[in-house]
Amino acid sequence: MDFSSMRIGYVPYDNTLRLPGDRYRFCYYAKMRNIAFEIADPSERYDLLVLSAGADLSTWRRYPKKDTKIVFQYINSYLSEAFGSPKRVFRGLAKFLVRQNRYLLVDHCSGIREMCQLADAVVCTTLEQQRDVSEFCTNTHLILDSYEPLVRSSKLDYSGSEIANLVWQGFPENIRFFAEIRDVLKRVQKSRKLAFHIVTNLEYGQYLGRRVRKRRALEVARGFLDNVYLYEWNEDTCSSIITACDLALIPIPLGDGFEAGKPENKLLLFWRLGMPTVVSATPAYSRAMRKCGLAMDCRTATEWEKALLALLGNEEARRQAGQKGKSFAEKYFGEERILEQWDVLFSSLLAGGEQENADATLITRA
Repeated sequence: MDFSSMRIGYVPYDNTLRLPGDRYRFCYYAKMRNIAFEIADPSERYDLLVLSAGADLSTWRRYPKKDTKIVFQYINSYLSEAFGSPKRVFRGLAKFLVRQNRYLLVDHCSGIREMCQLADAVVCTTLEQQRDVSEFCTNTHLILDSYEPLVRSSKLDYSGSEIANLVWQGFPENIRFFAEIRDVLKRVQKSRKLAFHIVTNLEYGQYLGRRVRKRRALEVARGFLDNVYLYEWNEDTCSSIITACDLALIPIPLGDGFEAGKPENKLLLFWRLGMPTVVSATPAYSRAMRKCGLAMDCRTATEWEKALLALLGNEEARRQAGQKGKSFAEKYFGEERILEQWDVLFSSLLAGGEQENADATLITRA
């Protein structure tokens, strides 16, 4: 594809392009395919416009499209939130009050629907998102994050020690998800010494894109975990910290449709690093486990306890789980595969037709 004659605008999460939502999605694709783009200005005209999930929908839904091809990234499952839920009711007003949105958009979900209708293609991350969006845009593509810049080491030693080292990485506001398995971990600690390693931002804002209510991540973590260690998230050191641990955990509140609707990005990162990983049984995580031939997705406290004890007490089980996950992630979600999925998306626009991302759908479908 020849993008050289096109003026391409990108609407980022942040103009520094350093946030993960920018670095590991469109910006990574553009870098690897040598595609020049500029930070989009709503007063300017573009041949191609790519909107991140952090775009101000109150502004960009007003964009006079004309001959512009628009790609919208629908990353979070906002459309799955129950009508009338507090978060859904107040999200639009809150975004306006903190100036995340220029104009008042009373219902954030209505802005998403309008943006999907305006878009020529929508990037989704789960089958459930694709189903919700297909009513408004038929040209949808399942594309996950490309974590290639983070894969700088791989776990080789699965021997373990007297203290079992468990690891989690992610946004600090999600440390609270450990409340889902706090009692399980206390029971496991009766028979096995545990240490918890958290790779995250040390300080953060709890609400509205981390802008409101500043908190310290260590204080939050100590409310859920004993013997916890925090590490400042850094692209250079993230993989070495993770792979030095024995087991990765990803607890998710299954009763929260928004959180349970997240894709398998975090699991795939752990697998790329060769980490055996126990997860909550969200739709995306369970599909990935089934495709990989593993059964470490847990729905109940009993399942969590059984999975943790089985892995912590068996070096070979950890090795097999880690290496099996690594092979699966590299085969189906490696760098070139994800770049090809972006190629398919842009081919569908430049060719003037609609083309389903068949590879991603094949791998992700249950």
